[in-house]
Amino acid sequence: QVRLVESGGGSVQAGGSLRLSCAADRYTYSSYCMGWFRQAPGKGREGVAAIYSDGSTTYADSVKGRFTISKDNAKNTLHLQLNSLKAEDTAMYYCAARPTYGLGCPGLAAGAYDYWGQGTQVTVSS
Repeated sequence: QVRLVESGGGSVQAGGSLRLSCAADRYTYSSYCMGWFRQAPGKGREGVAAIYSDGSTTYADSVKGRFTISKDNAKNTLHLQLNSLKAEDTAMYYCAARPTYGLGCPGLAAGAYDYWGQGTQVTVSS
């Protein structure tokens, strides 16, 4: 079992920035797939960004060039830098993790992740 705790959400105006963090209660990042997902009211959970055990990354088209995922292995912390925020980025943001199982990482497929945090709210006003 891995416990994940997100922080850093808040309310900003369009064009602003936020930095989300996700702390794990155990060492995970060198052998786990990690991702950020979001869910807006009335919508399904959407993959935003993922980082693989080798450090490679993938992003949803809607956030490419604006969001950056990174991890600090020494601190067991995952980050998501959100720049040039838009009203449509308003959602609850969740981090998720799963072991690689020696099979690679599932990218932005939410159903493939095993562990989830409780979420942090991001609200962007236009």
